[in-house]
Amino acid sequence: MAGQTRCIAIVGPFQSGKTALLEAILHRTGAIDRPGRAASGNRVGDTSAEARAHGMSVEPAVASVSFLGDTFTFIDCPGSVEFAHDMRAVLPVCDAAIVVCEADERKRPALELVLRDLEAAGIPRLLFINKADAAPGSLREALALLQPASSVPLLLRQIPLWQGETAVGFIDLALERAFIYREQAPSEVIALPEGEWPREKAERFTMLERLADHDDALMEDLISEVEPARDRVFADLTRELREGQVVSVLFGAAEHGNGVTRLLKALRHEAPGLAETRARLGVDAEGSGLAQVVKTLHAGFGGKLSVARVLRGVLREGDGVTGSSGNSARIAGLTALTGASGTRVPEAREGEVAGLAKLDPIATAETLQVGSEAPPALVTLARPEPVHAVSLRIRDRKDDVRLAGALAKVLEEDPALALEQHADLGEMRLAGQGEMHLRVAVERLTSRFGIGVDLDRAKVGYRETIRGSATARGRHKKQTGGHGQFADVAIAVRPLPRGEGFLFEDEVVGGAVPRQFIGSVEAGARAYLARGPLGFPVVDIAVTLKDGAAHAVDSSDAAFQAATRIVMDEALPKAGPVLLEPILAVTLAVPSTATARATGLVTARRGQILGFDARPGWPGWDQVEALIPEAEMNGLIVELRSATAGVGSYTARFDHMAELTGRPADAVLAAQPVRKAG
Repeated sequence: MAGQTRCIAIVGPFQSGKTALLEAILHRTGAIDRPGRAASGNRVGDTSAEARAHGMSVEPAVASVSFLGDTFTFIDCPGSVEFAHDMRAVLPVCDAAIVVCEADERKRPALELVLRDLEAAGIPRLLFINKADAAPGSLREALALLQPASSVPLLLRQIPLWQGETAVGFIDLALERAFIYREQAPSEVIALPEGEWPREKAERFTMLERLADHDDALMEDLISEVEPARDRVFADLTRELREGQVVSVLFGAAEHGNGVTRLLKALRHEAPGLAETRARLGVDAEGSGLAQVVKTLHAGFGGKLSVARVLRGVLREGDGVTGSSGNSARIAGLTALTGASGTRVPEAREGEVAGLAKLDPIATAETLQVGSEAPPALVTLARPEPVHAVSLRIRDRKDDVRLAGALAKVLEEDPALALEQHADLGEMRLAGQGEMHLRVAVERLTSRFGIGVDLDRAKVGYRETIRGSATARGRHKKQTGGHGQFADVAIAVRPLPRGEGFLFEDEVVGGAVPRQFIGSVEAGARAYLARGPLGFPVVDIAVTLKDGAAHAVDSSDAAFQAATRIVMDEALPKAGPVLLEPILAVTLAVPSTATARATGLVTARRGQILGFDARPGWPGWDQVEALIPEAEMNGLIVELRSATAGVGSYTARFDHMAELTGRPADAVLAAQPVRKAG
């Protein structure tokens, strides 16, 4: 159907060539004069300073083109698992997705992660095998290697024409035509070479057999050796793609523009449009303007821009809108986006993606509607659990006030980040999905807001306790003229079972310590335990007030608290203080081929393997259960991703405190100032 406006996500594993494909599409459709290059830093999809610095996409890029009378908006999504949250916010509003991958078995786990997200969102998808002009081996063999990544069949639509070890063109199995590649230009139709007919017939029959799995009439034709009409074949390709029964597979080389025109034609004829997306999301076609926010951008001092797809009606400058959170705002302006640049437009019509200015109370993944009525939320986007954290230290104290506001904007842009305040450790932490994820966030603080911060290793919440019991007596006496200060306290300390915290007991008899000062002794004990003899908070201890003495005039709350701190300082060193470290229960998810490497990482970090088993619902993956000291978690995600081709991950939660002795304890204590007596 001509004249449609479609939204297509470009997704795939890291470094598969997604942004190169976007450049080739923009060039082929006349949107740009020539494709940009990663080395030149002039790609539409990688225009941010952070993307260019690291040579990778770190946020979605939007660009629209016109092709044969239809409008396509492509959203190029980052491929790194560390930025996958951005992709998940984009997918629900897309009509279809191009999954860019390579014929490389090592990248199959990364491909599986992407395909699972698409399957969960119900997005129809085509697979574009990139860099296929120089891929070793047959494409059919490559497809067999990639098939385990997809829960539905991968349907090969093309086969390559080889010249030596280089693919110089392809045969389209649905059209039964041959094409020769031309550099950065549409392929040239040629007569199908005589020697290729047997291979073409065999591969075409395999494709038709797969289509016939969902078309009984087609199966009868194949059994009867009746050649199906070409229109019938394309109708099946379209229906089965849209219903998620197959994933059509095309191939090419994005850097050379090979295979791009056939890909665009497949999208034009077979990809669903806005009507199907509305049906999937449960959106009525009638009603006031409705849009879904897929990304929030803050351009330094340029204000907030909410990138949204219009699902119904029209959005205009000045329209009042209400988000699914109930917050209202007014659209200050609309922008048609091409990468980092934009063109001011008066309105955005249904199907289009636009930047909406100054919708300050509206967040990423919110649904918004023109008017005062809050629409139901169309998308629920779960925030991923952080796997890496660093301590933030501002370089210039004069930026302290501005830091909070800048961090709030960076976190609003990227909800996969989290800011954690740890008052007991005296630090502020930034947590996220990996080392690069946090590095990019900090770079944004500098490039967009002019705030420099340094990153330190996150501190560990060490504690201390006692192994034995002890008694002590302490006296605080001071005479300074007028009323003096006097308090005498005798206590006993003993350990409590792990996790019990603090217990205060009063066993004073005969009123040796007046009733009004019992609470002062407990308060003094609690204050002391904030930093024990080893320099850390003391836990799992019982303090018993045994005896004491008071003066009718000179005793006071302050005097008894001071005496208690003195006696605690005497008792605890005699009770065998010992260091405690937090132990985390960690669940690692890794491809089965990397399980041995993952368990090796655990044991190398003083971890204890509790067991491993097949990951539920993930064929070819394992789940490793372990206990790992928190002190050993720093950098684990970096090594785990390195050992698993970038796809391994974990979840962690506090499990218990355990005694730390030997050299590890000596190293911790050597770096910790010891408490001064008194």
